[in-house]
Amino acid sequence: MGDFAKSEMLKRLPRQYFSYLAKRKNELKAQYEDIIDLGVGNPDLPAPEFIVEELKAAADDPINDQYGPATGFDYLKEAVAEYYLREYGVELDPKTEVAILHGSKAGVVEVSQCLLNPGDTVLLPNPSYPDYLSGIGLAGAKIAELPLLEANLFLPQYGQVDEQTAEAAKLLFLNYPNNPTSAVATPEFFAETVAFAKQHHICVAQDFAYGTIGFDGERPLSFLQTPGAKEVGVEFFTLSKSHNMAGWRMGFAVGNASVIESLNLLQDHIGCGYYGGIQRAAAKALTGDQSSVRNLTATYERRRDLFLKELESTAFKFNKPKGSFYIWLKAPEGFSSEEFMEYLAREVQVLVAPGDGFGSLGAGYVRISLAHSEERLIEAAKRLAQLKI
Repeated sequence: MGDFAKSEMLKRLPRQYFSYLAKRKNELKAQYEDIIDLGVGNPDLPAPEFIVEELKAAADDPINDQYGPATGFDYLKEAVAEYYLREYGVELDPKTEVAILHGSKAGVVEVSQCLLNPGDTVLLPNPSYPDYLSGIGLAGAKIAELPLLEANLFLPQYGQVDEQTAEAAKLLFLNYPNNPTSAVATPEFFAETVAFAKQHHICVAQDFAYGTIGFDGERPLSFLQTPGAKEVGVEFFTLSKSHNMAGWRMGFAVGNASVIESLNLLQDHIGCGYYGGIQRAAAKALTGDQSSVRNLTATYERRRDLFLKELESTAFKFNKPKGSFYIWLKAPEGFSSEEFMEYLAREVQVLVAPGDGFGSLGAGYVRISLAHSEERLIEAAKRLAQLKI
């Protein structure tokens, strides 16, 4: 038999940037010895022991061998509501304002399929997390870009969106603390966002994946702390970064009840629920002692400071990250992002993520991940510092 053609929906999907990057990095690792991979945004530390113990205990409960509710257990939704009230002072109705997700990536892909029809307009920051493009492509929507520029602290300027585009837009993606730029949102920016979204009836999808990682005594804001935010949007949270549970695939969306209803409807059709043991452990993570979360943030801040200290006397240009666990480094003049990645791999055996994979305005930058031991980060920074650039 011959090959079967892909559907038009699959043909609309963009290149999967992280799959491409993994393939290229594996090729480079095979070429060079003792390579330090700073291109991966994968937490390197284990989940806190009390969460692991909860999973082990839950595995002994036969109730978790059965199918659970397709949209998650009520006790986990109640834990999410408790977490948001305790941490952000935001009240949520666990029945109507919380959706349990297979990691936040599922949510940021599915929200486009829930709200957009072919030809609809979505406002997308440039640069941004590449997987937003996947949901947009599956929905057949078209993109209007919002430039994120260093001069504007990597925050979009709504005044620069023309009236026709604003009126046509149905969905707006945000991500603060930001991947890849490490920028953070201000209360004033979120207030502007709510006003803009209300004026043009746009749904805001704020990706809060790095919500617990803020530096220099500043705690990242939840979008839902902004008056009126629940009227115009939802926020996506994941335990991957906050509690080192990336492989557990547990996240949630909170906020606008109509969007939560749509996400739950889609989940009901494409999934069969989530393993109850992981849901129990996730509930424990949210309601239990949060000192491990604070300690993890302190670890990333210490790693940031140690890495950047080695680069202080060099010609490398960067903004000191205020959140997330990334450094957005400017490539030297004369290098494209890809060329600089290849140069670093060849000359000092350090791997980074090319910035143009996050959008055209990421050209000329590379992203460096702090999800590595202090020893390896210091070694990588020393290697960069020895370059005559």
